[in-house]
Amino acid sequence: MTREGLAEHLEWMYEARLGMFIHWGLYSVAARHEWVKNRESIRDEDYDQYFEHFDPDLYAPELWAREASNAGMRYFVITTKHHEGFCLWDSQYTDYKATKTPAGRDLLAPMVEAFRGAGLRVGFYHSLIDWHHPDFPVDGLHPQRDDEEFKAQNSGRDIAKYRDYLHGQVRELLTNYGKIDYLFFDFSYPREQRPQIWGNKGREDWGSEELLALVRRLQPGIVVNDRLDLPGMADVVTPEQYQPFAPVVVRDGAGLWEACQTLNGSWGYDRDNLDWKPPDLLVRMLVDGVSKDGNLLLNVGPTGRGEFDERAIGTLRQIGKWMRHNGASVYGCGPAPFAPPEDCRYTMKGDRLYLHLFSWPFRHIHLPGLADRVEFARFLHDGSEVRREVISPGQEAFNTRLGGLPPGTLTLNVPVQEPDVLVPVIELFLRP
Repeated sequence: MTREGLAEHLEWMYEARLGMFIHWGLYSVAARHEWVKNRESIRDEDYDQYFEHFDPDLYAPELWAREASNAGMRYFVITTKHHEGFCLWDSQYTDYKATKTPAGRDLLAPMVEAFRGAGLRVGFYHSLIDWHHPDFPVDGLHPQRDDEEFKAQNSGRDIAKYRDYLHGQVRELLTNYGKIDYLFFDFSYPREQRPQIWGNKGREDWGSEELLALVRRLQPGIVVNDRLDLPGMADVVTPEQYQPFAPVVVRDGAGLWEACQTLNGSWGYDRDNLDWKPPDLLVRMLVDGVSKDGNLLLNVGPTGRGEFDERAIGTLRQIGKWMRHNGASVYGCGPAPFAPPEDCRYTMKGDRLYLHLFSWPFRHIHLPGLADRVEFARFLHDGSEVRREVISPGQEAFNTRLGGLPPGTLTLNVPVQEPDVLVPVIELFLRP
């Protein structure tokens, strides 16, 4: 069951609700954030040490796929190329690729095979930006933005040549790896959106209209995100590093939105970043998004040796444990037409209403407007009954007896001890 009016090619994504983002490149060797080249203004000749020592000898994509699947994720998105310009696949257009590093092989193909084999949909992230390409014009985001000598020497760079390169690589990716379900471009910064940046780039620089037409011609039915600077043409809007306050309406309901979030604030492997989000917060973020009709794309940054960090694995496994018992309140669910109690979220699918308790109450939960609507209630994690009652509006409070509640209020009686789950969920079976 999907939302009315949703475009047919987005139904699988609506049903999935949870995906894995993977940022992996040379920056994993630096281990200081995926924007390390920009942040530290590193020149190509100095950044080359990461290319020369990129040797992910422990890379086993089937293990990555297993962790994603066990965490309840149903699609993944991998950075085929990030802003540094390094390619995980054997592109014919450049030598700045995995096959020319000590890795010596295409790293993308076995990843696609492993995740597809584990039952996940396949998504490619592809950077519109390229700080390594000799014809990508220097701008306010380029690592050498403050190097006057470098800028003078490279003033003749030709965006048209880079645009051909960009389109050629996208054609490769969408031709050589079978069915691709999702293409995540990143990112445009036109002057009207980012006036503080000089040398802005947007749809004309990328040839976005032609690029999108190419994508849809090569992969009919593919899902494309919103970062090509083509307003109103995206399938998915992708808020990053924040939770939307309210549902994000995309193309009058024909599209989706997807919150892109990290485990610790960094996308690439960042060894010394200790700002790890606790698993219960991540589950609340997932539920909050679904309650507002959105997805969660949760990122992992593998190490330079090709493994998931143990801290990331621990978090994924805790999320997976929660999803195994409570996934019914996420998959294919959306908003409910009822107002939830304070510090709770509702999700809904068909005749099932799911109450997520973000904080644990003492003994009672009062649900406005549901007195005559619920035929049974249970905890989702173990299937145990949650007893319910309707308290008359005129009942007088006396000692241990509750006073009257507003008409139509359903009261649930819960134990004093909170269940040992990240976020308790009560499943409400609605009457027709």
